[in-house]
Amino acid sequence: MNRIKNIRSLSRSISRPSKGANFPVRSDCMLPEKCFEGKIAFVTGGGTGLGKGMVKMLSERGATVIISSRKLEVLEKTAEEISSQTGNKVLPVAADVRDPSQVAAAIDFCENKCGLPDLIINNAAGNFVSPTERLSANAWKTIIDIVLNGTAFVTLDLAKRLIKAQKGANFLAITTIYAKSGSGFVVPSAASKAGVETMTRSLAAEWGRYGMRFNAIAPGPIETKGAFSRLDPTGEFTKHAIERIPTGRLGEIPELANLAMYLVSDYSSWMTGEVVTFDGGEYVSMAGEFNEFRKIPNEQWDQLEALIRKTKGS
Repeated sequence: MNRIKNIRSLSRSISRPSKGANFPVRSDCMLPEKCFEGKIAFVTGGGTGLGKGMVKMLSERGATVIISSRKLEVLEKTAEEISSQTGNKVLPVAADVRDPSQVAAAIDFCENKCGLPDLIINNAAGNFVSPTERLSANAWKTIIDIVLNGTAFVTLDLAKRLIKAQKGANFLAITTIYAKSGSGFVVPSAASKAGVETMTRSLAAEWGRYGMRFNAIAPGPIETKGAFSRLDPTGEFTKHAIERIPTGRLGEIPELANLAMYLVSDYSSWMTGEVVTFDGGEYVSMAGEFNEFRKIPNEQWDQLEALIRKTKGS
């Protein structure tokens, strides 16, 4: 037993080169120029963070993009910034996805200004860390309303219009890796994101006949200002996350945007009902029961093997 303790101690003291250096970030879009020319995109939560990154890449590749969230001034700033860089229209419209009437008004705006969208990204989200016993009914309802109900309201309103117009479309939702495992301290988010993933698969099966595709991305930790201030106010979670991610770093916004571009493009036209885990290997790293053995340095495996060989019987 003392030998094993010594091995563990040694494994913690040995420094290793940064793994992140072997997994460089590509910020440029992998798809060809003008691949979204003539396409109309509708993106919720499009003013900041992941949403803004996806909007920028859509616009760079020729799409006309309608961005929606609650804060019009943030949307207007983002729209002006991206449009001035790309030369393509980015139009802001304020809407709280929790309110079906505001969702309908935002989609009316999109339809009147540009037409029904070809690409829909449900990115609006809300989350915070809290012991579940501290949650009020209102706190629970707020997250469910934004994430699950908001995604449903946008999807249902748009889909009904698309079906009536006999127009196909590609839907993408942004979920999270803990939607399939569950997670303490973010239970409303886990429950609602799991619902979004189930809705994604269900609608892929039901509405393919209308020319619609539904996919989702379940990202691991990608640092964005608003989300991380509520989920990791001290920065300690980020340090631990990097330690357990096999690629040795957090994800970055352009990387997720690149995957999103593929999933809403015609290059993935045979892909539907899929939830793509995008986390640098974090989920499989946490899931494997014996993965902590990776902390043992190679030179100590001879000692471990000798201990194992001494074990008699079953």
